[in-house]
Amino acid sequence: MRRRRRTGRHAFVAALVTASTTLTLVLAPALAGAATAGAYVALGDSYAAAPLVPNQIVAAGLCLRSDHNYAHLLAGAIRPAAFRDASCSGAATTDMTQPQHLTVGSNAPQFDRLSAGTSLVTLEVGGNDIGFVSIVLHCISALPWGSPCRNKYVKGADDRIADAINAVAARLGAVLAGIHARAPRARMYVLGYPAILPDSGGGCWPKMPITSTDVAYLRAKEKQLNATIAAQALARGARYVDVYGPSIGHDACSAAATRWIEPIVPLHPAAPVHPNARGEQAMAGAVRAAIGA
Repeated sequence: MRRRRRTGRHAFVAALVTASTTLTLVLAPALAGAATAGAYVALGDSYAAAPLVPNQIVAAGLCLRSDHNYAHLLAGAIRPAAFRDASCSGAATTDMTQPQHLTVGSNAPQFDRLSAGTSLVTLEVGGNDIGFVSIVLHCISALPWGSPCRNKYVKGADDRIADAINAVAARLGAVLAGIHARAPRARMYVLGYPAILPDSGGGCWPKMPITSTDVAYLRAKEKQLNATIAAQALARGARYVDVYGPSIGHDACSAAATRWIEPIVPLHPAAPVHPNARGEQAMAGAVRAAIGA
């Protein structure tokens, strides 16, 4: 029997399948090899640890680390040869090289998880260096007008939050240099922070009890911190992962079904003013996209 020649739609489908298979065979070994060679080490603060997001890792104690934070989700996707998550709520840059003393117990210096065999590192830190928790507490207002937050931190030409951000630049640079010294072959991915408040407008008092004037001020400070983190990553040969841009429209003022950051009174399991499970998934996706790029 004569074999029927493929024409039209059948030829197109066959070509598409062949091209897809070829592309998969070419890319898969490269991506898999880059992702799985050596160990993946995750470093960072509560935005990396995901406090109160299910399921909390009992052994992590008051680090309040979730097995569904973005590091665990990323590790599940790329399947590294080994995975170590050192992230801990409340961590600052000093806790990379020193024990972090918690109310009960402590977290060993996060750099202790690094080694010459580490091939991938994610880092998200800096918020606690500028006093993130105290800033949030001092900026809560019982009334929807005025600028109590800006009045507290800005005196004349001096902006204390801006000063703290400028001071953290050198610390971030030292952290990245320390990672490279301990894991010289590791690729470093440094995350900024997602949008906590709306990228425009005056916020959502009382859901987030911050006045519209202070919302604009704090939005500018978060962008300044992210720009500082990005500059240090670039200067130290690391890849900056922008999670602010993708999170616009998913801030703490957004609807419960779409937000990535919980407000002062969370409706989803998460610490106040921290990423929920949806936010951690989004950050994992941003890092994975950066690795694929």
